[in-house]
This record gives sequence, C-alpha cells and structure tokens, in this order.
Amino acid sequence: MEILGIIPARGGSKSIPHKNITSIAGKPLLAYTCEAAIGSSRLTRVILDTDDQEIAEVGRKYGVEVPFIRSKQLAQDDTLMIDVILGAVKILNDKENYSSDVIVLLQPTSPLRTSKNIDDAVELLLKTGADSMVSVVKVPHRFNPGSVMSLENGRLVNFQKTQDLLRRQDKSDFFGRNGPAVLTVKTDWLLKKRNFYGGDTRPLVMNEEDSIDIDTPFDLKIAEFLLKCRK
Repeated sequence: MEILGIIPARGGSKSIPHKNITSIAGKPLLAYTCEAAIGSSRLTRVILDTDDQEIAEVGRKYGVEVPFIRSKQLAQDDTLMIDVILGAVKILNDKENYSSDVIVLLQPTSPLRTSKNIDDAVELLLKTGADSMVSVVKVPHRFNPGSVMSLENGRLVNFQKTQDLLRRQDKSDFFGRNGPAVLTVKTDWLLKKRNFYGGDTRPLVMNEEDSIDIDTPFDLKIAEFLLKCRK
C-alpha cells in the first residue's frame, strides 16, 4: 500500500515572517515535521510542497523530497489547502505517473506531533475503513459551550440559552481540530469528493501538549519551551 505524506509549507506568512523555517529550540520549525514524517513506519514516501526555494533547501536538508516547486497561484493567502493537495496529486501523476492509496497531510506548524501520532492516524484510518481521519484535541472546559457566555446589551448571558452553566464534570466533551497536526484521507475518496471531510471522518484524539499549533509569536514561545523540556 502506497501512503504519501505531504508537508505543505508556503513562503508567505503574516504573523511570523518566514514562519515555516523560523528557528525554534535550535532548529527550523519545518525540521520537526520532517523528522516526524521520516520516523514514521507507515509512510512510504514523504514530499515537501513549497513555493519557496529556501524552504525547499531546508526540507532537503532534513531528508524529504522536493519533487516540484508549487506555483504562485497556489501559494496565496486565500488558497485553500484542498487545492494545494489536489494540485500536488496531479503534478505527481502527470510527471511520474505516481499515485497513492492514502494521503497524509502534515502541517509544519505542529512541531510537537510525533511519528507515533502519524502511525496511529494511518492505523486508525485503515482499521476503521473510514474515508478520512483528523487529529483533534479535547476542548478545555473553560471554552466548552456550557461555559461560554456572550454579550447582549453589555450584559453577560449564557451562550447556550436552554441551560444554566454546568459544573465541569457535567459538561459534554467537545473536540477541536488541532491544526490539524495529522490528517489522513483515502486518495480515491479525496479525488471524487474534493474534500477532506463530509463522509466517514474519524478522530485521532491527541493530548494538549502535542497539539500545539504555531500561529502567533506566543505559540512559538510555548512550543519552544516544551521542545526544550523534551530535550
């Protein structure tokens, strides 16, 4: 079975300039995802999809293929990830007559995601027969809909109108996509539906620490602290 890992890393970033290769705990941010992907026992191929030559060189240094450079049209602020992945699939098929059974999307903004997380995600997809699998993290109780309040005319009111605020132990569990750090999808389903979700999508529940997603300078500080603790 051919299982393709794709690491999408465009050059543009507004919140943190050149975010994907900014230094964190002594290495470029991208390096952590490259190492996790290379360390996976389930991925049969790993490629970096980027529009930036400097990012491409970092990817090669850390052991992943860069079989093409992404077009600028697919590297805009409003470019959808689904279009990036479909574009990569088409290029590999056109250039190499290459196709995979499963695609694993690995965003470089999740430096604490591990090789085991990747392997668990692939195993879950194959074991359940699902169309796709997305990594999630449990929503902290303070952000649970049962705790959330909104403002109406300057006054706090319960977000859920039909119930009082619940005790922590009485709240239902909710989950949020953690980036996602790992997303696996069957290639034939992806090409047919042109969507990651909407069919039989299953969750891979990750812990809060491994779920850190770098979006702001504050996220970068938290991730650097955790990575240094691991070392």
